[in-house]
Amino acid sequence: MDVVIIGAGFGGLGMAIQLKKAGIESFIILEKAGSIGGTWRDNTYPGAACDVQSHLYSYSFEPKSDWSRKFGAQPEIHAYIERCARKYRLHEHIRFKEEVASAAFNEASAQWTVKTKNGTTVYTRALVSATGQLNQPAYPRFAGMERFKGKVFHSARWDHDYDLTGDKVAVVGTGASAIQFVPRIVSSVKELKLFQRSGAWVIPKPDRPFTRLEQRVFEAIPLADRLYRALIYWKNESRALAFTRFSFILNIFKWQAQWIARRTIQDPEKRRNIIPDYPIGCKRILISNDWYEAINRDNLDLITNDIDHIEPDAIITKDGTRYDVDTIIYATGFKATDFLAPMNITGLNGRELNQVWAEGAEAYKGVCVNGFPNLFILYGPNTNLAHNSILFMLESQFRYVVQGIQSVLGSERRYLHVKAERQDDFSVRIQEKLKGSVWDAGCSSWYKTASGKNTNNWPGFTFSYRKATASLDLQDFEVESG
Repeated sequence: MDVVIIGAGFGGLGMAIQLKKAGIESFIILEKAGSIGGTWRDNTYPGAACDVQSHLYSYSFEPKSDWSRKFGAQPEIHAYIERCARKYRLHEHIRFKEEVASAAFNEASAQWTVKTKNGTTVYTRALVSATGQLNQPAYPRFAGMERFKGKVFHSARWDHDYDLTGDKVAVVGTGASAIQFVPRIVSSVKELKLFQRSGAWVIPKPDRPFTRLEQRVFEAIPLADRLYRALIYWKNESRALAFTRFSFILNIFKWQAQWIARRTIQDPEKRRNIIPDYPIGCKRILISNDWYEAINRDNLDLITNDIDHIEPDAIITKDGTRYDVDTIIYATGFKATDFLAPMNITGLNGRELNQVWAEGAEAYKGVCVNGFPNLFILYGPNTNLAHNSILFMLESQFRYVVQGIQSVLGSERRYLHVKAERQDDFSVRIQEKLKGSVWDAGCSSWYKTASGKNTNNWPGFTFSYRKATASLDLQDFEVESG
């Protein structure tokens, strides 16, 4: 193969479409699951939806005029992904149930040897990782977890065959997924024990269905659709200033969240505990119109004491309190800072990527890593956003990666990898820009490694990232020809 792509989510499929548009047909997509969609295939919990507006959370080159509402729900987003894959005939390039175990670069042949857990071996000139940052569910470690006799599952692996009606349910975590599914299940369960390590700042979601007239206008007048998308983009983009330099602006949303909580939640202890004690924006800001109503329900118990251990039919907190439960749902997020793990990626001179990234992942422009030739990472280190659509970032990367692949294919260049000094300079600049941002306000979050290094977020405007990735400069790379 000329190119192997790992992952069939938004990143991998969008990359495949751009390869086709560039006339590159010798590629395959290795997908560990049995269907496409990535995070939108995996996260099917009740209420799963996006917190970026539908018209912007879609490919710019493949607009959808008939979104049912301003913020797309999981079924509609997944259907959109399927539609794109069918239109561009991507299924003929996808190998399902092929989870990549390792990839090693052979300097002599200038090829990557990619091996899957099924024993398949593929040789390729270029390797593109599109595994995303939110693909590996993170589970907490509590003593006695394995002894629990009731039903257990992670929110990203929701068991739709199990009926929660009448159960005593424990939800561990109050992050983005819990914000969405807790309001959907709390009315049907007997009791809901919500175990919170730290609260989340939750602000209203400006969501509503589109009218049929609006959909017809978007369909009949493509320019209206594009202008609406541009309006959303620039409105969202303006928020970058609040996250990176003028965090005091975010206090407007802080006061709004506090006011809604005071107005909605009657129990003073619940109200006090649900409001975070860290600066707003330090962790992900969440949007919901029914979170505080769910917290206010009598059958929901908000528990802020740490979990000590789990017994066959109960959760015990460190103050000794016992909570009898039938079901445990872990809403504990993802291993976001692990990036390409658990795959074993080996570059020049036997260097293993997991070892190179032992102190925190780094990549030039979030895409290329020194010592790993013809390897391109989509949604890599420090390309996550808190203010705009990740699809805008991905499309910037598609263009950059296509240029990198084209510079190798059909030329005397055997491989290229970014110069160490270019990568180091870029990483230093990123970390410097992150200093003084709201993410540097002292709280721990999934943006950071255990040591406190922010390996996830882009500390600036998305248009500045697009400019930085507009063209691939071979002066930034070690180029091996012959």
